[in-house]
Amino acid sequence: MTNIPAHTERTSGLELGKGVLYLSKQNVLDLGITRTDILDITRDTLVEHGNQRYEMPAKIGVHPYSEVFFHAMPAYVPAMNAVGCKWIECYPNNPEKFGLPQTTGLMVINDVDSGVPIAIMDSTWVTAMRTPAVTVLAAAALHPGAETFGMFGCGVQGKEHIRFAAEAMPDLKTVYVYDNREAAADALISELQGEVPFTLVKGESAEAVAKSTEVLSSATLIIKEPLSVIKDEWIGRGQTILPCDLNTFWDPRTTHRADKYIVDSIDEHELFADMGYFPEGLPTITAETGEVIAGVKPGRENVDQLIVNSNIGMAVCDVTVGRAIYDLAVARKVGNHLEL
Repeated sequence: MTNIPAHTERTSGLELGKGVLYLSKQNVLDLGITRTDILDITRDTLVEHGNQRYEMPAKIGVHPYSEVFFHAMPAYVPAMNAVGCKWIECYPNNPEKFGLPQTTGLMVINDVDSGVPIAIMDSTWVTAMRTPAVTVLAAAALHPGAETFGMFGCGVQGKEHIRFAAEAMPDLKTVYVYDNREAAADALISELQGEVPFTLVKGESAEAVAKSTEVLSSATLIIKEPLSVIKDEWIGRGQTILPCDLNTFWDPRTTHRADKYIVDSIDEHELFADMGYFPEGLPTITAETGEVIAGVKPGRENVDQLIVNSNIGMAVCDVTVGRAIYDLAVARKVGNHLEL
């Protein structure tokens, strides 16, 4: 593990109110924070969330075009001395139209005691790390002992899901990958097969992957109308499904008939439902992801249960990871000081 300094009650390394530490994506990468570190931080954060020891309003946003959104994501996690806000956008057509990522953004970390900003950093790496960390922690809790995993979407998020699965799901033997861009699936396998301890297999079809795996996840695009790529009749008893793309990829009938529908944040899923992202209605929610991780509510109670666990990203995870990045950057004198 990286030697991340324990957070302190006071902020060190900067004269409060005089400047901020700016950290580029490369600065963050240079710190060498490991996936094990991210998993530990994320697990601790989910436990705090599950025990209701946090403050996090539902995402607020603006919508310049019908298919896009900008979200402001503030949060405070007292036990981890973390407070801040991520400003992030989702433009589903960016890759095709501009050769740019679907999501980009910035994060501000503040000093808890004085409130002043202490760091500004690129948030794309944080988002790319904390999202799959939540998925695999939930998968390990909801489907212990799983030997097969299916990943739909072979971009940045798909790759990181597989890397994180290698850290948190020790019993995996085979991971099936599928992307409607066949070259993306080939590239993922070529890049990762020598890195992970399980066999990577390119799925013959979305149907074949859905029918042959115990645990399934999707990191595709987020749009209001369900694409229903994975048909309900392909999903059977005992599977665990973990979408990172709301209701886009899956047949809504599956989420509505699931024995348990678990979400990372009830407030945020209700907000997205109000925005029109669940045209068939939001399924009945049985628990939040953090409640399962913290042992506050049960996860899987028998092998035949079909469980859907939707995780769309919570600011509590962003600010705790961001705070850890800041602490390590100060300790290692990484980044640029900017005057306020």
